[in-house]
Amino acid sequence: MRVYVPLTLPGLAEAYKTGELGGGPLLAYAVTPALREWYLSDDIEELEYAALNRAAVASLRLLAADAGAARRRVVVAVDVADGAATVDPDRGLEPAAPGEVRVAGAVPLGKVASVHVDSGDAEADVTAAAEALVAADGGDDDAQFVVDGAEDHELLWFATQEIPNLVGLGG
Repeated sequence: MRVYVPLTLPGLAEAYKTGELGGGPLLAYAVTPALREWYLSDDIEELEYAALNRAAVASLRLLAADAGAARRRVVVAVDVADGAATVDPDRGLEPAAPGEVRVAGAVPLGKVASVHVDSGDAEADVTAAAEALVAADGGDDDAQFVVDGAEDHELLWFATQEIPNLVGLGG
């Protein structure tokens, strides 16, 4: 099963250093029945893209909580065993819940399929979106417009071999 793990660049650097993502449970996003219902599509590629975008919003939340992190959303696509990612039934009706799963335990970096990161030209919009997130969550339409502005930027695709360069450890 493919899951999308939201991170920040410091979080990606830590994963690279330790050789694994998190100690679990790990928040991720995947094609779940709730995501299928929310997105209203049967096309698996569209559903995977929707899960990736849900993870990008979660990455934005991580950035809002970490003022020192570079203002780029990071999502790591990981292949885990079926059943390793579970849906929390108590979160089913929450707005952030469609596609949300928990992965128990750490995931070896070798399971990473790809990394998705904002380009440098997205930083201003991502910064503004991270700052507007709390107001948007409170129902402020203008703030939601700013948050949506970050979503106008497509995340760039990177192979796992490019992680050292992404986190500044490449030679």
